Order: sequence, then C-alpha cells, then structure tokens
Amino acid sequence: MNLNLLERTYDLSFELTEDHQMIRDSVRDFVERYVAPDVIERDAKKEFPFDLIKMLADQGLMGIYHHEQYGGAGFDTISFCLAIEEIARWDASLALTVASHTSLGTGHIALAGNPDQKMKFMPELTSGKKLAAWCLTEPGSGSDASGLKTTAVKDGDHWVINGTKTFITQGSVGHVYVVLAKTDPTLGTKGISSFIVERNREGVKPGVPMQKLGMNTSDTAEVVFENVKVPYGNLLGEIGQGFIDTMKVLDGGRIGIGALSVGIARGALEESMKYAKERKQFGKPVGDFQAIEHKMVNMAVDIDAARLLVHRAAWLKDQGKPYKKEASMAKLFASEAAERAALDAVQIHGGYGYTKEYHVERFFRDMKLMTIGEGTSEIQRLILAREIKKELGYND
Repeated sequence: MNLNLLERTYDLSFELTEDHQMIRDSVRDFVERYVAPDVIERDAKKEFPFDLIKMLADQGLMGIYHHEQYGGAGFDTISFCLAIEEIARWDASLALTVASHTSLGTGHIALAGNPDQKMKFMPELTSGKKLAAWCLTEPGSGSDASGLKTTAVKDGDHWVINGTKTFITQGSVGHVYVVLAKTDPTLGTKGISSFIVERNREGVKPGVPMQKLGMNTSDTAEVVFENVKVPYGNLLGEIGQGFIDTMKVLDGGRIGIGALSVGIARGALEESMKYAKERKQFGKPVGDFQAIEHKMVNMAVDIDAARLLVHRAAWLKDQGKPYKKEASMAKLFASEAAERAALDAVQIHGGYGYTKEYHVERFFRDMKLMTIGEGTSEIQRLILAREIKKELGYND
C-alpha cells in the first residue's frame, strides 16, 4: 500500500510573513472603512458596486497574484486568500467578484495565453480597467463540463462561435470573456478549446442579471454567442487543450472559494459573538449559556481548520507542486464549514437572525453558493475519492 497520503509533509510555517500581515491588515482596514458600512443597503438594492471595484483596483487587488510584467501586483496565492477572506468577512458578493475575475477569467489567460495575448489583455484586466468573465457552464451542462454544446468552427482566419452560457459571473458587466467551446465534437473532452472573446464583438449578447437567493451584488447572467467571429489568434492555448486547462483553472478557483468561505464563516462567528455578549435572557448574556458557547466553539474550530487547508493548497500552488487534492479538500471543508457557521449564527440570533437588519441573514443566503460554485460538494468528493484511492494504491 502506498502511504504517501499519510506521510506527506510540508515546509509550511504557521507564521504570516510581513508582506502577508501587511496585505491582511490593509485590506481589513479598507473593508471596514468602505465596504462594511453600506453592505446591507447594497445587498437590498442588488446593484453591481462599480465604485468599490474601482477602489479595489486602485489598491492592486484585481490582479493581486498576477505577474507584474502584465500589470499585476506580483504577490503570492496566500496573499490572495488573505485578501479574499477579509473582503468576504463583510461582503461575500464583492469577494466573489474579485476572486472570479482574478482566478477564473484572468487566471485562464495567465495560464494558457501566449505572450502576445497576455500583453494585449492582461494589463487592463489586472488593473481592473476591464472585468473578466469565464464562460464554462451551459443550461444543459454544469457539473458535467464535458457536456457543453457551444461550438467554434474554423472559417478562414477566424473562428465562428455559437452557443449559450449561463450562471456566468460578471456575465452582464464583463468586458473580456473566456469561452469554452467544442472545436471537434467527435473527440469528447479532447475536442474542447478555449477562446478570448471581447464583449464588443458582433453577436455577443449578455443577458440581464439573474435574481438569486444570495450574492446579490455579484453579477450573474446568461451570455449568448450568435455567429460571433473572433480572429484565429484569439484561440487560447492549444486546440483541444481547453478542457485540460479548465480543470487546472478550477483547481485554482477552488482555493479562492475556500478563502471566501472562511471569510463568511468568520463573519458569522464574529457577529454571533458580538450579539451573544449583548443579548440577555434569564438575567445574563446568552453567550454565557453552554449551548451557545458550544456553537461558537464549533465555528472557531471549523474556521481555523478551513483556513489551514486553504493556505496549504495556496502554498502548494505557489511552490509549483501538485495541489488538485488539497484544493478540493480546502474547498469542500471550508464551504461546508461556512454552511454550518451561518446556520448556527442565525440560530444564535434567534428571531433577529431571520431579519435583514442583521448581517447573519445575508451570510446565510450567501454561503449556499460556496457548496455549489467551482464544483459542488458532491463533485469534490468524487475528485477526492479518485485522488485518495490513487495515493493509497487502491487499484494496484
């Protein structure tokens, strides 16, 4: 039996570097100043926060871990995770916009783009002047990404793209789309390629923002591509390599979702702690009752465990080491920890937790996407089962 799974060790310090502490503290200060005060009102209005995105871009957060050569800030993935956690602690919708723009749309170009493509598209994306949207999911293909129907047909020195994408983050406000399409439907996943499609091309038809349970100020929309012609040079990566690159992009995206989940869970705990100290029943704060203490202890343990899993996956990514399994573990555990934390936070708040006057009601709605986006919990367990069996020699 292969015991690598049990014996694996990591050269990972539990101390944040000075750069990490600086990023965490500066983002926390920014969020508390400019994001937290109006978050309930923004959620109610369901308007995309263009002003906050510009401010975050001015802070370098829209390209935080991308190479400085392409306009990024040049920090590492742990820095990205710290920033996403701090934003999500107050506004998960805003954190989702930053994470998806950085790791999915822009991230795919950074991963598979040639030097010319990177120089052409990334500086405006990493600077936040333009927003990226990653177009994978379709009305008939979600968890089964290989079942997509969008096609890209070669026509002279152009590709002609036809298809419909749905649940696209930044779908109606994005400027640059990365689109997955079949270039050879007979080859299955080996016939899928990716393309850079600018929003202003004829035939690109973004839909109206979807009405959702939560993440109200994150833009989610359908995007239709109707006979859209793009130059041959907009092919992103090699022909037939799109699905493989997509799986790599998703691995990185799961780290971001893990960090976002930690932020939601932390918000749930901190708001619950504050409420439990102030709210009195039977002559004492409810936080002094053992049942409430236990709920908050469970939250705290989950948050620490989730953060460690997220940072381990981020560290492996930064070291250029395999991290597929670790990213899935982080995403699975952190997203379900956020689910538990938000549920308990509402319970601790009682009837007040069911009202929109308290932040935990929003956490409760926002957290559900964490167990769905970037691969459902069920898909993460399938991935992990395969990886763990491989490591333990199950099929030997």
